[in-house]
Amino acid sequence: MSWFSWFTRWMPGSHRSDEPEPEHLRRGRLGEDAAAAELRRRGCSILTKNFRGPRGELDLVVRDGDFLVFVEVKTRSSEAWVRPAAAVNAAKRRRLVLTAQHYLRQLEDPCVKWRFDVVEVLLEDGRVREVRVLVNAFHH
Repeated sequence: MSWFSWFTRWMPGSHRSDEPEPEHLRRGRLGEDAAAAELRRRGCSILTKNFRGPRGELDLVVRDGDFLVFVEVKTRSSEAWVRPAAAVNAAKRRRLVLTAQHYLRQLEDPCVKWRFDVVEVLLEDGRVREVRVLVNAFHH
């Protein structure tokens, strides 16, 4: 079975609570939805959202042509001090690589090209103002 066939059969469910969503989670979800929409617009297929491994979480896993892309989404309401992608520091990159490797081990055919992208989502008054995709943002 190919890795793409495996993905189309396995899609983790989402868990929702009846409690109101905290603001930081609402912003994060808004950013991830905007990132997914932009990636779809660019021709990518969304395979998995919020994959949790023992070392961390992958916000999005997408297919971009022959590539499996692990996407970190950073949502901010201001760039006054630093760009959102700057939050993907060495420690965060290390956790992302370990989680991506865990994800790849679950595939029956792990011989696939893969990369890491970062998507910056900027909000203004609670709405998406801009989405930036940084392709191949760091190397593994």
